[in-house]
Amino acid sequence: MQTTEWNDSLETFHYNMISEFSKTLEMFSLNTTESQLFVTLYLSEDPMTLDDMKHALGKSKTAMNNAVRTLLDYNLVERVWKKGVRKDLYQAEKDLYDKFMRAYVNRWLEAIERQKSNLQQIEKQFANEPSKHNHQTNEKLQEAIKFHNTLEDVFNDLHKE
Repeated sequence: MQTTEWNDSLETFHYNMISEFSKTLEMFSLNTTESQLFVTLYLSEDPMTLDDMKHALGKSKTAMNNAVRTLLDYNLVERVWKKGVRKDLYQAEKDLYDKFMRAYVNRWLEAIERQKSNLQQIEKQFANEPSKHNHQTNEKLQEAIKFHNTLEDVFNDLHKE
């Protein structure tokens, strides 16, 4: 195989890998750009600058900056230092299962906590004005609270693993 054909084949492989793998990552509530960027960093043997990312994905530097900040927030990428390089460099965390499951479970736990707090506020309002509500409404509210408590238990168990 000629060098040009081999490079084209490798480029096609990378494109397909980024496309398919990023679809899986989108199920973890990452947007398309964040997913594609993670896979690009994961496949890269060397850390990348925002300019490298921009060229690799054909997106704006602003889009790359926003995506890498999200990935940093979820501990899916890390900033690294390389002697002689003045720009920020980033690389993907390699332990995929552990990193994604922790990020996903933590996001669920945060969301559950927000919803439980909101439901507790509604419960307090309900208790302060019982004449405006009926017994069935109270039962539904209690079911919703129980549902969120059960979800929290499940995700706390996952968090411990």
